[in-house]
This record gives sequence, C-alpha cells and structure tokens, in this order.
Amino acid sequence: MHHPRFKPLPLLVLAAALLALAGCGYTAQELYPSAYRTVAVPNFDNRTFSQGVEFELREALVKEIEQRTPYKVVRTPGSADTVIEGVVLSVESDLVSRTADGGVPQEVEVTVTIDFTWRDLRTGETLRGFQGFAAAGQYVPERTVGEFAQTAQHRAIQRMAEDIVSAMRDDAWE
Repeated sequence: MHHPRFKPLPLLVLAAALLALAGCGYTAQELYPSAYRTVAVPNFDNRTFSQGVEFELREALVKEIEQRTPYKVVRTPGSADTVIEGVVLSVESDLVSRTADGGVPQEVEVTVTIDFTWRDLRTGETLRGFQGFAAAGQYVPERTVGEFAQTAQHRAIQRMAEDIVSAMRDDAWE
C-alpha cells in the first residue's frame, strides 16, 4: 500500500522524460559547430524608413544565440571568433484579409527582409549567408483587439532571430 503523499505516476512521467532526453545521444549545444566560442553581433545596417528595426533585431538575435547555442555573444568583432552581419532591406505591410461587412482591414502582415552572413573571423570563410531572408508577423488592426503594426514587426523580428540561429546549426544543411 502506498503512503497517502506518495504519487508514483508523476515520478514515472519524470523518469520517462529523463530517459527520453538521455537517449538522444547529443545535447542541443552539440548541434552547433564546436570550433567557435564567440560571435559578435553588431547592429545590422538599416536601409528602410522603419527606425530602430536594426536595434530590435540585434537584441532578439543576441537573446536567441545566448539561449540556444553554446556561444558567448560579444559586441565588437575584434574579440570574437565569428561575426553575424547584415542589412535590413525592407519592412513591408500587406493586407491579409478584410471584414465581410464593409471591407475594413481585419488582418495585416508585416514582413521584414534582410541579407546576412555568419563569417569565421580567423579565416574569412562565410559559414552561412542568405540574401532576401524574410520573416513575417501578423496583427489585427480592428478596434476590438487594438493591436499595432509594431506588434507584427516584433513578431517578425522574433521569428527572424529564431530562424537565423536555426540556420547556424551543423545539421541545418544536411
């Protein structure tokens, strides 16, 4: 008979989860090239009229790198093994849908497009590079919800940072 405070089911679930994680054979940090320890992330150039998008992108990218990779982020390339550099090419809004009664904009999508490279500063080799790399976020401009275009831009930048960090993985091109 079990003690009234002892609950075997949560312990079994925890044990199964730990076994599943141990069975993977590698950690998340091993998915990234181990030849590097640091990455510089200077602000991207901004060729748009959207002020501050380059700062928001840098901040989101730094957070993603620190959370998901083994790399230490540094501000300037002089003290780093690698650097991620880029240019914000466009920030565009597109109408996705209108209300059936009256044709009022119901959903709008903001797409941020960049070019970026991840380079090894010791050899000059480009590790990853993309032109026209885009991510989108939506917002609902109706009065009842009251979201703003900045909300969609923020969502697009978050997705972009996640996608850039995913592209840094060793297995991203296998």
